[in-house]
Amino acid sequence: MKIAKTVTLSLLVLLMGSTLSLAADLPQVVRTLEQGYATLHDLKADFSQRTTIKAMKREEKGGGELYIKKGSGKDAMFRFDYTKPKQQIVSNGKKVWYYLPDQKQVMVMDLAQLFREGNGVAMNYLTGLGHVSKDFDIAFAKESRDRKGNYVLELTPKSKNPAMAKLQLVIDGSAVESMVSRGEASTPFPVLASTVIDHAGNVTRMEYSGVRTNRGIDAGRFNFKVPAGVEVVKSR
Repeated sequence: MKIAKTVTLSLLVLLMGSTLSLAADLPQVVRTLEQGYATLHDLKADFSQRTTIKAMKREEKGGGELYIKKGSGKDAMFRFDYTKPKQQIVSNGKKVWYYLPDQKQVMVMDLAQLFREGNGVAMNYLTGLGHVSKDFDIAFAKESRDRKGNYVLELTPKSKNPAMAKLQLVIDGSAVESMVSRGEASTPFPVLASTVIDHAGNVTRMEYSGVRTNRGIDAGRFNFKVPAGVEVVKSR
């Protein structure tokens, strides 16, 4: 019995040592994100969203489908099709359409204008994951790994932005382990969740599931055709 206990204890020690050795350092986790994203051409995923309004102590929930297609330039095309609340946010890389079907209204603006006003970061940060180390100061969050062993990064914009104070990203632990063992990233989109925190303390968390990458999404999906009877409001 003593021998069995000793053997069991020894195995546990070995397993713990093995687990600890798999913990990646910060540059390895960032490389998993950036190098993986460099291989991404397009993305389709389901998302759930939870927004906490600090001043009103209110929580709003939503969700739907997300599409991303990288273009030839720095900016990518994106589309958020919300099933709840019912709305769409679509960009072809040049313009942005924000469609509210219940109000029969669509707001249109140039993507460059959106970025100049600072609001683009909160909406479009997912298309810039290939160069987060240039745009953000990055550190591990207070709890560097969650209960499932995924890595949690905390990013602070290097340039002040009114729409975002901090960004947290949850990076798939298995994608990081694969990068460490192989020496190169193999997961185009290793992000499991993202949380945007603005300067007022409002928090928007998005979780991603059913991720499908590099399946060949048609660019036409990122153009918006205004439905009949819908008012068009152009931002100046």
